Amino acid sequence: MNLLQRFKHTLEADLHQLFDKKEQKNPIAMLNQYIREAEKQTTETGKLLERQGQLKEKLEQEFKENGELLAKREAQLKLATASGEQDLIDFATDEVLAYTTRQNTLQASIEASTREYFELERKFETMKHKIKDMKVRQLQLMGKENVTRAHHQMDGMLSKNNKANFEDLEAYIDKLAYQIHKDHEVTTFEARLAALEKQENAPLLIENK
Repeated sequence: MNLLQRFKHTLEADLHQLFDKKEQKNPIAMLNQYIREAEKQTTETGKLLERQGQLKEKLEQEFKENGELLAKREAQLKLATASGEQDLIDFATDEVLAYTTRQNTLQASIEASTREYFELERKFETMKHKIKDMKVRQLQLMGKENVTRAHHQMDGMLSKNNKANFEDLEAYIDKLAYQIHKDHEVTTFEARLAALEKQENAPLLIENK
């Protein structure tokens, strides 16, 4: 037994260490797993809570039916007592005692079941709040992870190794812009010269006519 117990503790320690390393490597993935497990447990607890409510309703139904039978036996006991028939009196007395005892037992059970139900319900609500809190924490971690990745990529692009590439790209864009501007000027000049030539030739055409 000692060897088995030591093996169990060693295995549990190894598993905890493995999970700790996994959590450090990818905390969001582990948090997602925790949330899934918590949601699963909460769903199971909700089913137990529902069953507890059903059992409480059954106890209340039994209490009601037993009370009706108790009232009936008490009325019969009065009739038997009035009749003076001892065997009927004894039977009715035993019946009233049995139903009274059962009624007291059911009453105590209903009170205990009600307390337990409300306690389970309170814990169930607490579990749901905990899951909500974990989901908020999940969003916070995802936001931080996203910001960290964005900073990492931006820092990589703005690092010294990429600075030269940016400068070459900016120089190329400047050169391209200059060439477009120059071509535009040449085109504009050619259009103006063509217009002058057209104006110069216009009087000659009129004279020839």
